[in-house]
Amino acid sequence: MVDQVADSNPITRHRIDLGHLMIYAVLTFGALLAIVPFLYMISGSLMNLTEATGRAVIPSVPQWDNYREAWVGANFKDYFLNSVIIATITVSGQLVFCTLAGYAFARINFPAKSFLFTLMLATLMIPEAVTWIPNFITVVWLGRVSPIPWINNWPALTIPFMASAFSIFLLRQFFLQVPGELWDSAQIDGAGHLRFLIRIAIPLAKPALLTVALFSFIGSWNALAWPILVTTTPDWRPISYGLSSFLEEAGALVHLQMAGSVITILPILIIYLLIQKQFVEGIATTGLKG
Repeated sequence: MVDQVADSNPITRHRIDLGHLMIYAVLTFGALLAIVPFLYMISGSLMNLTEATGRAVIPSVPQWDNYREAWVGANFKDYFLNSVIIATITVSGQLVFCTLAGYAFARINFPAKSFLFTLMLATLMIPEAVTWIPNFITVVWLGRVSPIPWINNWPALTIPFMASAFSIFLLRQFFLQVPGELWDSAQIDGAGHLRFLIRIAIPLAKPALLTVALFSFIGSWNALAWPILVTTTPDWRPISYGLSSFLEEAGALVHLQMAGSVITILPILIIYLLIQKQFVEGIATTGLKG
């Protein structure tokens, strides 16, 4: 009865509507802040030089040839292939090692489990730049004892990033939600942890695994400082380095700079559009419970 009176009160409805209106206004403003620069980059990549350096908002005639000039001028072919190889190895490593670690923290009891998990989470508070020097020293030492070189090669660009505290945490949160009855049934059938993980837990964890893969791919694709640190030649440098060099070489050719930027981020957009449903589900089902 009280609810009905409150619903019929015009003042209450006005307050609720005003609250929703404010939320929508803030969300709309935030969305515009995020999407306007992106749309301007796409528009600028299709302009000629005069329009790109002037006040034009949209191109009068789309200059699709800008993308070809940027691709050839920045030598994106080699850098793009390097990034694909590096990202593929890094994502594959994260899916393997983070899945095993996340499952262990979620379903297996071992000494100092809580302490080790807390210590791992504490590493999220450490700035990435702080770890560059110790990681570089480790990579140099491993390159000396390894049968293959690490510096100026794919191991230095991939192996240090095959485990992520955030990815382990994300997968642990999901594995914690797997019903215990499934584990009991698997034990009755004679399955151990590894078989349970492969046959039951991993198929259920598809959204979380795709989320981890997307974050890992983005981090690998966008990496710049670390690849420059562990490489002295362009043989294994990624597309982010190619774009950085091209932005310096292109100088005042703003339209080609925009085209190069669009080429660089295009793979990330395509992958996200393909798995956006699983990505949202993975975040929703792993980040809110635990």
